[in-house]
Amino acid sequence: MLVAALIGNPNVGKTSLFNLLTGSNQYVGNWAGVTVEKKEGYLDNKIKIVDLPGIYAMDTFSNEEKVSKNFLMNDDVDIIINIVDASNLDRNLYLTTQLKQFNKPIILLLNMIDVADSKGIQIDYKKLSEELNVTVLPISASKGIGIEDLKKLLTEENFNEYTQNTYKEFASEKETYNYIEDILNKCLVCTKGQSPAISEKIDNLLLNKFLAYPIFLLILFLTFKFTFSWVGQPLADKLETILNHNFVPFLTNLLINSSDWFRSLIIDGIVGGVGSVIVFLPIILSLFLCISFLEDSGYMARAAFIMDKLMRKMGLSGKAFIPLIVGFGCSVPGIMSSRTLESEKDRKLTALLVPLMSCNARLPVYSLFASAFFPGKEIYVVMSLYLLGIIIAFILGIIFKNTIFKKDEEPFIIELPQYKLPELKNITLHTWEKGKGFVKKAGTIIFSISIIVWILSNFNFSGLTDINNSMLAYIGKFISPIFKPLGFGSWQNSVSILTGIMAKEVIIGSMGVIYGGNLKVSLLNNFTTLSAYSFLIFVLLYTPCVSVVATMKKEYGNKMAVFSVFYQFTLAWLISFLVYNLGILIF
Repeated sequence: MLVAALIGNPNVGKTSLFNLLTGSNQYVGNWAGVTVEKKEGYLDNKIKIVDLPGIYAMDTFSNEEKVSKNFLMNDDVDIIINIVDASNLDRNLYLTTQLKQFNKPIILLLNMIDVADSKGIQIDYKKLSEELNVTVLPISASKGIGIEDLKKLLTEENFNEYTQNTYKEFASEKETYNYIEDILNKCLVCTKGQSPAISEKIDNLLLNKFLAYPIFLLILFLTFKFTFSWVGQPLADKLETILNHNFVPFLTNLLINSSDWFRSLIIDGIVGGVGSVIVFLPIILSLFLCISFLEDSGYMARAAFIMDKLMRKMGLSGKAFIPLIVGFGCSVPGIMSSRTLESEKDRKLTALLVPLMSCNARLPVYSLFASAFFPGKEIYVVMSLYLLGIIIAFILGIIFKNTIFKKDEEPFIIELPQYKLPELKNITLHTWEKGKGFVKKAGTIIFSISIIVWILSNFNFSGLTDINNSMLAYIGKFISPIFKPLGFGSWQNSVSILTGIMAKEVIIGSMGVIYGGNLKVSLLNNFTTLSAYSFLIFVLLYTPCVSVVATMKKEYGNKMAVFSVFYQFTLAWLISFLVYNLGILIF
């Protein structure tokens, strides 16, 4: 089987091309760091495409470069597909010159040829091919232009015209760029285009030293407004109405002749647990629709650039902001993407801070409590939690920097992609993938935990019993003293916190099983406004779910995983304690 290595700089459309060639559902992002490991796919079951990490050079400085160089040197690679930004060849071709050292046929894909045209860049493809001794093919991965030509080229193996090894080893970077400049002078004709001027005008606004942070907060606010006021929450409310007023009564009538315990298992256990969580699907989809839009538009890379100055206070570069942003979706890929950072210090420090970013699993808890206790102010409450996570991470970063991570800082290099209007297909795919993952979790983990919670809440060692005498109540009463100083020390709330270690959505599922009936009404009877907010802070900060702990262990070892578990629980307890008890004194 023919093996093709796909490689290029970050943000040149490599992952988009990989999806088009292999039919993969891998997410397409528009900022550096999205591809961490090599990924494999197949074209017509005849050609294996290996998607290597996005890199700028082969100097083995970063982990991505080491992975790519090791693969090209030691694996059976038949051809290198080098994808470059056609509008930025002077920088992209630096990697191309280094790829020649592996003495493999190279297909040089000039991607975003439409962007190059808009900038007035005209390329002599034949001349460029002769100068570099590679096969050159113009494409636009986002629009599907040239993809069929590439497939034909690969399947027919018509890429061996240029096989002579013309690798040149240069004494310095300056010599390499002089060589590239000489080639481009022969192959390029540039006329004045409009796109750079527009892009610069947008950057002058978004990256302005006075306006950058207010605009960032405004974008964050509008994201939550879209999620909780305009689209997500209204749809979630309608879904909840359908569930409680249509589906549950229908199911109750359907099971009217069944035994009490079986009816309770289905309605109180499964529907009460899974249903309490699944109604928040519209909120999850709405949030990720906004995040996908920002990623594909090119703004996320600029957000990392904006945050570099603040990140330096924590001993990190702006590049570490990317795993933290990923952590807003899920801490697992956030921790995994921390491996893209160059130094061990940066990787470990970032991995410890990622779980403090509020992942989407916590969103159902926020939404339920905010709508119950803070009606009309949900946006501000949820936004305050997200900002609190960021502020706590910032403070801890400074503390860790001056205690356990006293090492030199690393340089910050990030590609600022061209602004573009995101394609509906890409953002829909990403949003659906996140939604599908949420539904899958509801159908597996939350389903299983709901049944376990129902069994524990209806049985003790003597058999079927009242919930207050159940095994679950016994467990809850045993651990509840830990949470009493925080304002939510009932056994029901304590057990829900405990089950949340499996997955944060399970907190709502457990409460749905334990309290039963109208969950919002039950919460209003068991929490005050202050204790509810204290509870939300605890959920924001306490021990991450088992998947996150397992990932931490796999990436950084047992000590880091154990430290993460205990430091976050202690942190959550202290912050919630302060908020609740200071709140009592003030109010």
